[in-house]
Amino acid sequence: MEQKQIRNFVIIAHIDHGKSTLADRFLELTNTIEKRKMQSQFLDMMDLERERGVTIKMQPVRMEFEGYILNLIDTPGHVDFGYEVSRSLAAVEGAILLVDAVQGIQAQTLANLDLAKKQNLVIIPVINKIDLPQARVKETKKELAQLLEISEDKIFTISAKDGKNIESLLKAVIDMVPCPAGQSEKPLRALIFDSKYDSYKGVVAYIRVVDGEIKTNQKIFLTVAKSQGEAKELGYFSPALVPQKELFAGEIGYIATGIKEPEKIRVGDTITTPNLKINLLPGYEEPKQVVFASLYPQNPDDYESLKKSLAELKLTDASLSFETESKEGLGRGFRCGFLGMFHTEIITERLQREFDLDLIVSRPMVVYKIINNQDKEFLINSPSDWPESQDIKEIQEPWVNLRVIVPIRYLGVASELLKDIQAKYIDTKYLGSDKTLLIYQAPLREIIIDFYDKVKSATQGYGSIDFEIIEFRKGDLVKIDILLAGQKQEPLSKIVGEHQIFKQGDLMTRKLKKILPAQQFSLPIQAAVNGKIIARQTLGSRGKDVIAGLYGGDYSRKRKQLEKQKKGKKKLAQQGKLKIPSKVFLEMLKE
Repeated sequence: MEQKQIRNFVIIAHIDHGKSTLADRFLELTNTIEKRKMQSQFLDMMDLERERGVTIKMQPVRMEFEGYILNLIDTPGHVDFGYEVSRSLAAVEGAILLVDAVQGIQAQTLANLDLAKKQNLVIIPVINKIDLPQARVKETKKELAQLLEISEDKIFTISAKDGKNIESLLKAVIDMVPCPAGQSEKPLRALIFDSKYDSYKGVVAYIRVVDGEIKTNQKIFLTVAKSQGEAKELGYFSPALVPQKELFAGEIGYIATGIKEPEKIRVGDTITTPNLKINLLPGYEEPKQVVFASLYPQNPDDYESLKKSLAELKLTDASLSFETESKEGLGRGFRCGFLGMFHTEIITERLQREFDLDLIVSRPMVVYKIINNQDKEFLINSPSDWPESQDIKEIQEPWVNLRVIVPIRYLGVASELLKDIQAKYIDTKYLGSDKTLLIYQAPLREIIIDFYDKVKSATQGYGSIDFEIIEFRKGDLVKIDILLAGQKQEPLSKIVGEHQIFKQGDLMTRKLKKILPAQQFSLPIQAAVNGKIIARQTLGSRGKDVIAGLYGGDYSRKRKQLEKQKKGKKKLAQQGKLKIPSKVFLEMLKE
């Protein structure tokens, strides 16, 4: 098929605006999937995605419609997976910008739109869910027209659920999205935009062929990684892998490289042929991890399994970073970088489900800059590396530009939430007659854990946030240590603002008392700052009725048994080894 018959595009939207449902309708309309095999959210391949109703991984698929090849990439919508979106945008020429007719424009709509504009993509604005009784089609059209600076009649209205106007939208993609600009006569250049590991085929690279062509068994060279491989198998996505003999310029497909070392394949790298000098393809920005947490196997023998599992996950998620670390009492593990709390939660759950690992997870924290008394700067991304207070001259923390979109009726509660996190007001903009865009600057640590959930809760689901890091600023911060039976538990340590220490210490000890399983002995739970106890709770011992079998007789017999039990519990408290289940660490992540 000629290159002018190819269209490459993505669907971008805020979370839960109907991307996966629209992709389902496209698959049905183009007969890409047999009806008997069709199921809801077909392109969401992981059980985790279906359970949570959220796309986590981008998924490409090739469709054929009216003589055209349509390569679609379904993308995530959550703020934590913006990097997935940016990678998919580098491989296409057009984007469907999908907006929910009920919720209207959300913060991630703006963020994804900005990414698409940076790639100079053709943007097709679409309003979804027009079939719902509470749909605000006119108001959403005004918002979108104002945002894109276009007339309202250029905005498509559809119902992905019942299929209304889906065919006309697909025809618009053919008409509006340009064909790929590469040339098959030129030397091979292909961009890696994703990858996965296959135990038989090695690393499978997802590619967009920009120039030239590639054939089965052809030798390949990865320009940045400077490693060689072979196209043992290549083909396209349907969405299952469909082998082909060759791929041409403009096509999106995959290469089974046969390379068994995951570190040799880098997302954003340019594939060419050996001994050929070419200009690298412009990839995309490296991901900037903003949350760091330590992962340790509950069983020290699982260290190598955890290492291998992280390497395989990094292939499918280039925004994950990890490096080895070792801590007393925990053994060997990894310090991992994530794009946010939801990203942390998803990776942790995937490690447990897909690789059957039982993990200890430290409390996530952002990276801080410490200036010591000798005026030396160093970065801290783990509470265990936090220096003694007398060695600290100044602490700096990352600040962000924060965009919060809420309906006008929730402006008051949103402003109170922003006040609680000590955010600084920058600007207010109005989107249509009912939406407000609040622009603030705030410390990253205040929004990274649960601010998103608080905004959603306070605005009955209508509010949304997006942020980008701007700079480091001076902060008044301290480290809260958690002591269980007098032993410091580094994974539970937390960095907080000085004004929060008593409130946070009390919250942490109370929550631990609720979720920790009872021991054979009474367990003191303490929060401390610089060695001073600021909060305490006591978890009662697991009870056993030692006098249940004693009937009648002198009470001294029962008293003797109770005293013996008391001494035993005291001895256990001194010598007993405390084992904390991994679910306790995971529950503390959600604090």
